[in-house]
Amino acid sequence: MSKGRVRLAYSLLAAVLSAPLALGVKAQDAQAPPPPAAQQPAPAQQPAPAAPGDQQAPVFRSDINFVRVDVIVTDRQGNPVGDLKQQDFEVTEDGKPQAIQTFKLINVSEDTGVGTDPPRDVRNPIDEQTEAARDDVRLFAIFLDDYHVRLENSMRAREILARFAENSFNPKDIVSIMYPLWSINDVLLGRNRKALTTALREFTGRKYDYTPRNAFEERYVHYVSTIEAERIRNQVTLTAIKGLIIKLGGLGERRKAIVLVSEGFTNVLPVQMVDQIATCNGGQCGNQPPPRPDPVGGGTSPAQQRLESQEFFLQSEMMSDIKMVTDLANRYNCAIYALDPRGLAPFEFDLSSAGQAAVSLTKNQQMLDTTIDTLRVLADETDGRAIVNSNDLDRGLRQIIRDTSAYYLLGYTSAVTTDGKFHKLNVRVKRPGLQVRSRPGYMAMSASEVERALAPKKPGPPPAITEALGTLAVSGQQRRNPIRTWLGMSPGSDGKTKITFVWNPMPAVPGTRREVATTVSLLAGGPNSDLYHREKAIRPGRVEFEVPPGPVELEIAAQDAAGEVLDREIRKLVVPSMGLGLTVSTPEVFRGRTLPEWQTLATDPRALPVIERDFRRTDRLLVRVGAQSAGGTPVLTARMLNREGGEMSVLTVTPAGFGGLSQIDVPLSPLPPGDFLIEVIAKEGAEQTSALIAFRVTP
Repeated sequence: MSKGRVRLAYSLLAAVLSAPLALGVKAQDAQAPPPPAAQQPAPAQQPAPAAPGDQQAPVFRSDINFVRVDVIVTDRQGNPVGDLKQQDFEVTEDGKPQAIQTFKLINVSEDTGVGTDPPRDVRNPIDEQTEAARDDVRLFAIFLDDYHVRLENSMRAREILARFAENSFNPKDIVSIMYPLWSINDVLLGRNRKALTTALREFTGRKYDYTPRNAFEERYVHYVSTIEAERIRNQVTLTAIKGLIIKLGGLGERRKAIVLVSEGFTNVLPVQMVDQIATCNGGQCGNQPPPRPDPVGGGTSPAQQRLESQEFFLQSEMMSDIKMVTDLANRYNCAIYALDPRGLAPFEFDLSSAGQAAVSLTKNQQMLDTTIDTLRVLADETDGRAIVNSNDLDRGLRQIIRDTSAYYLLGYTSAVTTDGKFHKLNVRVKRPGLQVRSRPGYMAMSASEVERALAPKKPGPPPAITEALGTLAVSGQQRRNPIRTWLGMSPGSDGKTKITFVWNPMPAVPGTRREVATTVSLLAGGPNSDLYHREKAIRPGRVEFEVPPGPVELEIAAQDAAGEVLDREIRKLVVPSMGLGLTVSTPEVFRGRTLPEWQTLATDPRALPVIERDFRRTDRLLVRVGAQSAGGTPVLTARMLNREGGEMSVLTVTPAGFGGLSQIDVPLSPLPPGDFLIEVIAKEGAEQTSALIAFRVTP
């Protein structure tokens, strides 16, 4: 099918279909842990951690009807043209000329970048927001669609992708990868090129391999057919891409590039590939294998005829789902560059496999064309490029960098305000012989979105609540590190403060392999090169040491079994004095999965606190905390808060029976999924202080 016919068919289907058919699996279920559910957060307007439960879309325009358009202008050799003026451009919206009001050349090549500040490490969402706001920073995301890439093709492409990451990105570019089953909380655009290339070299495709690798897949692959499994995988992947688009959209209006590594999508399989149980792999579960028509096409079975009769509706569903992705990408100015790792492939199915070899040559070619067409649509409709039917993947990847190195940002005020419809854009330049590329249009805001954008800003929660909830986002980003850590503070001897350090290795994330940390070295020093504590080869567990109040710098190095450093972090603290006035020690959180386990924790003074803050409703938490003052015994109370800081319930505080500590019983079964806080309040006379613990309840 030609490119023009593909886009025509796409447009016709998009006009007919308003919503995809139900798959029987909710979008949020498709991202259930492990890994955690992919949220579609509303990124904050200020550089602060995104709220995972907020679904409101980011709004960027200073005026409701102000439209910005990114325009890439290249010569016949594909080189960017950077000497055009505002008067060289003409913009039309729905065929009507528009007066260009703002004009800017964005040039972020390494030699001519507009910024002068050196690149900084990106370790949390606040750094991510800050760095993304710079004019000289490009934003990239590489989506590794392992569900739709064969193993052998991923092995071929991963070295090409790794070289691309090593050699093509500027030091200031911020980049991340994502898999279909990753939570959006696991995606942080950063500058750690070594970690990026390592992850790319571990890319392992599993197209048509239905072996379950996590709890989510275990819930369905043993009970659905291969065609239903493919539809579920399609929905999971496209839902993850939409979440990624929304995240990137929250980082600003500028052009963002998504490199989609995939072999394309289809809701249809040949009858030779259909098993009633996806994990049967060609009828090896005791049932009869499906009929195998003659590969030359000498006849069809009733099962094949039934499948072909449903093909139009299944593919219509697929094109509708893809349209939702392209609409969202256009709204948030994300260009999708679809890279097909198959290269110049003659067929969709492997003729060396018994079941796939029975697929007729005609059907085989048709399936290949269908999947490639979906990649072309995703790229063409978002002003990206489709790197398909080519064995020179490097050339296509280089063009992505050239596209994002220099482009023009035009702005105008549209007469359209609140119709909520798609409006076609066309940009041309007066200089002959140049190629002009821009997004095909934009979605105008609806009346409800305008009302929400113009409404007075509601007062947010108190700053202490926002700061505590921000630790959940930072904790989520630590999943890419080899270890996770927790620091606590409590009164020490002779006016010092006792630091408690707990660490354990980071659990593996499905779809990736990582080096395992076995020990940690820890060094604590003061502002005058004073050495407070040094310890090497700390096994997972607890370490305690005392430091004087004031600035303290911790150097934490994670090491593998051979003693090689996997990751190093320098953490700066301001240690308070715990012996003056009313203070609360850092609360320790323990998790009991059963009642006997919880009861054992409640009587064990040396129990290790948990570091993570994501819990299931079946868990029961125990919070252990101490309060102290110079003049008496403070009274401790505790309560449960929602994410806005509103009180939900009063929690019971009881003496721990050791160390002058108190304990709080926190059952999670009454809570719905979401973010919550525990507030511990210490009072002595008119004086009061408190500590907050943020945590997340998952289904």
